[in-house]
Amino acid sequence: MRRATAFALITVLAFSMVGCSKPGDRDSSSTPTGDKTELVLASTTSTQDSGLFDEIIPAFQADEPGYTVKVVAVGTGEALKLGESKDADVLLVHSKADEEAFVSNGFGFERRDVMYNDFVLVGPESDPAGVRSAASMAAALKSIAKGAAPFVSRGDDSGTHKKERRLWAAAGVATPTPQAQGWYLSSGQGMGETLKIASEKAGYTLTDRATFLSMKDALDLVVVREGDPDLINQYGVIVVAGARNQVAGQVFFDWILSSKGQKIILDYGYAKYGQTLFTPNAR
Repeated sequence: MRRATAFALITVLAFSMVGCSKPGDRDSSSTPTGDKTELVLASTTSTQDSGLFDEIIPAFQADEPGYTVKVVAVGTGEALKLGESKDADVLLVHSKADEEAFVSNGFGFERRDVMYNDFVLVGPESDPAGVRSAASMAAALKSIAKGAAPFVSRGDDSGTHKKERRLWAAAGVATPTPQAQGWYLSSGQGMGETLKIASEKAGYTLTDRATFLSMKDALDLVVVREGDPDLINQYGVIVVAGARNQVAGQVFFDWILSSKGQKIILDYGYAKYGQTLFTPNAR
């Protein structure tokens, strides 16, 4: 009877301790010799498709052996929604205005610049819309809007899709839709799949340079427009406030902004492409 009573008291005490613990407490108790904490990183398909995570994730896990990383690669809009619902611990995305709104609305603690590359317009070598000879990015988009060849949009509320819509607006072109414009197609998919569709359709699309370079050998597309000031593609990192593994998110945040994380970003792609695919710019 005494043994049974003691066991019952121990069981109640154990459940009471679990009920009083916080997400940060569980994270901070993780050690390299104990159970590893799974960190959920919501990011963009462009960082995934470019191969950057194949370098970053193993390096992070080697430096922080108490953690494993689960990458959820979606569009920036969807990644921000995952943060709002606390289904991710840290975000690595590329739509600065939306990221700043996310933080100001209390969903994240801080947003910091991590790296940038640029967007490029790609299309068939023949360039039926005359994008190469256009006087400006606005003129290039107006030429595409004449419908000489398809334009394939991601159509997924990703950072790339958001940038595309801003570019149409800056060009004075009402945002096209598949229903209203026969030349305008929406893939509803990530950057890699959208590039494949544009290649199959002999059409144009807006892409980040890194994903295009990583896939160009399998595509019948070339860069037809680059270097315009409004094509800079800035990425930011945010720890999700109140996330299940908030402390783990902070560990990744600090690591990717560190000199070690920034050096890995700087070096990625140079050996294969003769140029870095992302320029680190954490301050």
